[in-house]
Formats: sequence, structure tokens, C-alpha cells
Amino acid sequence: MIDLPRLGTVKPRPANVIQSSNWLLGCETLDRDFADYEQYKTYLAPLGIKRLRMQAGWDKTEKVKGQYDFTWLDNIINDATGRGLRPWLQISYGNHLYPGGGGSNLGAGVPTSPEALAAWDQWVEALVTRYKGKVTDWEIWNEPNFGDNLDNTPAKCAALHIRTIDIIKRVQPAAKVSGLALGHIDLAYAEAFFKIMAQKGKLKLFDNITYHDYTYNPDSHYPKVLALREILHRYAPIMPLRQGENGCPSAGGSGRGALWDYDWSELTQAKWDTRRMLGDLGHDIESSVFGIVEMAYTNGPINRLNYKGLLKSDSTKRVTRPKMAYYAIQHVTAVFDHSLRRIAKVEFRHNLDYAPQNAQDVVYNLDTDRGVAVYGYRHASTQKQVFTIWADDYIPSESNKTRLRTLTLRNGNFNQPVYVDILTGGVYEIPATQWKKAGEVYTFTGIPIYDSPILIADKSLVPML
Repeated sequence: MIDLPRLGTVKPRPANVIQSSNWLLGCETLDRDFADYEQYKTYLAPLGIKRLRMQAGWDKTEKVKGQYDFTWLDNIINDATGRGLRPWLQISYGNHLYPGGGGSNLGAGVPTSPEALAAWDQWVEALVTRYKGKVTDWEIWNEPNFGDNLDNTPAKCAALHIRTIDIIKRVQPAAKVSGLALGHIDLAYAEAFFKIMAQKGKLKLFDNITYHDYTYNPDSHYPKVLALREILHRYAPIMPLRQGENGCPSAGGSGRGALWDYDWSELTQAKWDTRRMLGDLGHDIESSVFGIVEMAYTNGPINRLNYKGLLKSDSTKRVTRPKMAYYAIQHVTAVFDHSLRRIAKVEFRHNLDYAPQNAQDVVYNLDTDRGVAVYGYRHASTQKQVFTIWADDYIPSESNKTRLRTLTLRNGNFNQPVYVDILTGGVYEIPATQWKKAGEVYTFTGIPIYDSPILIADKSLVPML
């Protein structure tokens, strides 16, 4: 319970009114018919995320050698772009028609035979040629370091990336291409890949390198992410990382996919997803939410759902309702677009007499013995600020019990600070008796903190109902 005077609720902002933001949304597995785009298309724009990740599906499109039936993909691309959304199209997987053509499933090998590679080249050219007027963002393969085929070496992955990006850039010179899509964070695999790509002079052609890293505590993996970034920057000093696929189930024990073996709920899913989004934002990493809908996996001995969807579905792929995480993510996307710029240095200090080294830095103190995540942002034009705060030391819990804490900020900038609970969207007044400003130092007392993100924000930065 938040014992503050309630002012209202965060007002969702649909994707068409947001110019740009840090977020991407997973619309994967349509190529294998584990989900039905028609079932969830009306939920996309209201979520407030413009860019959609999906697989193009070579195996689904070329069922007869040399003949492409793009009807299924045309319908999706045309509908999505008609809603003002931007597909991020992944070219994988392989095609079973060709010996050595790789499989059509996650973990399958990349194409290796001369016939299959020639057919791959033709497929890539046909795909990019067809959609270059509507798609500018591409990705080449998915999780090559995983798989049934353990021969997906960094060298084979790099070779496929090189031949593919050469075709993409020839057909669509302005294309933005993501590389690697590393499953978990395998630093040795990544470095071997980067080294080959750099030696061949091809790494510089990519716009970003993507990774997927599923951890039970969404905040626990950033040391490894920063290590991956450090390795990448040895070979491509300014290239960004993109978190290309991540999410949390809303149930555990019988589902499919990463993290299935934990007793999740819709509450803990909502906490996990919003912590992942805002943790990535706090590290200047574009962040994709996996995924829009529960997926019905039909390629195993038992049909099972992947419960990571923001929308509840059934075994027939029918959408039944949005989950708590869908609404919580609406609250994130409503506030955090590219009008907010991250404060590069938000530093914890016991002694607030310490002065920031430059005018853009913020020094804070939060009186808690628990681990907390604190990130800060300022509006590009007004310079007003918003800070995200949550307890980050454990897996999201079933309890919403808060602890009242004092937050002190040196170099803050607020006219009317408010408290926002991202989980519920509640916007609350911080009474005058609970905050004060002394020079450049703001002090907030009795602030409820828990294991889900809350905001201390200038009221002007929070759209409200």
C-alpha cells in the first residue's frame, strides 16, 4: 500500500504519438505458427512500443525450391506498418528442402552446403528486395551459440553474417543490421566472432550487436553485460549493444522456454519485465520485451505454452486478455521516450557534501541496507528530472510490502515532485512535509521502496489520467 495522497494514474501513450524510444517488442515464432498475429494485432500500438521483432521464416516461405510465397508475411508487414509500427525482421532460420540447409527451429544449424548457401543468398536478396520500402531493421540469425547442431562455431556464424550483410547492404544500402543475437552471454564465443568479423573488415557494417540473457534476478547480469560491451569495444569502439530478446514467464513448472522452472506469477512477471526494461535503459542499452503473447509450441511430443507473453492465450492461440505486465509496461512506455536523456553519472555517497564533478552529475544517498538500483534522467528541453528506484538484490517476490526510506539528491531539479508506482500506474503527491530543498540538495522522506520500480519525477514528465 502506498500511503500518499493519490493524484491520478499514468496515462498510456500509443505508439503513434511516441516519436522514438528505447523499446522493442517481441513478436517472434510467427514463422513456426506458434502464435497468430491476427489474434493480437490490435494490442500492439496501445502498448506504446513502435519496433517489432519477428522472424521472416525461410522454411515457411520457400516450400518448393526456388518459389517464394510471401503472402503470410506480406499480411503481417503491411498491417504492422499501417499501424505506424516498425518491423525488425530476422532472416533466420534455415530450410529443410536443402541438404545442409539448417533446420527451421531454434537451435538448428546454419546452412553449410554449397547448394543451401546459394539458396540462402537468393532468399536473402528476395526478402530484402521485397520489403526494403517498409523494413529498415534486420537481424541475421538467432542464438547461434545454442543448438542441436553444436557445429555452429563462431567461424561458421561469422561466415554467414558476412555473406548476408553484403547482400543486405547491396540491396538496401541504408539498412540497419543487428548481428550475433547471442544466446545467454558466452564471452568466449562472442570474442571469437568479433575477432573474425573485424579481421575481415565487416564488423563496422553492423549497427549493433544483440544478446539474450535470461536470469532469475533481472538485475544480476549487468557485470557480464558490461564485460561483453568491453570486449565488443576492443574491436568496434563505439558500437552499441542491444538486448534483443528477454522476458519472464507468468507461471512456472510446466511451460516452455527459459526460466520455466521457477514459480512465477503475473505479479512477479510484471516486476521482472519492468526491472529489465528500466535496468537496460539505465545502462544505455536498447531493450526488447519477449514477447507480446503466450506461444503455443507444437513442435515437441507435448504441446506447451511459453508463458512469457504479455497477453494470455490458450492452446488454440486465441488471446483471452492482457496480463498485469502489459499494463505495467504501458506505464513505462508512457513516461520514458527519447525526450528523456540519461544522467550519465548518478553516484551513491554517504556524504552529500561531496560535490558533483560536473554540472550534469547527480550524487544521492538512500538510507537502506538493501541493494537498490537508482538511475536518473532529465528532459531534453526543460531539464526537469525523473529517477527510477527499486530493490534489486533478489528475484521479484510475491510481496508488495514497502519500506519507507529517505532519499537525498544533490543536483536535483524538480518544480513539483511526484511519486509513481510503475506496477499500478498510480501517481501520488509527495506532501510538502515530506520533501525540502536546501540549495542544490533535495531531501525526500517516507518514500515507499520495494522490489518493483517506482519513480520520483517532476510532475510535468508524467502523463496522467
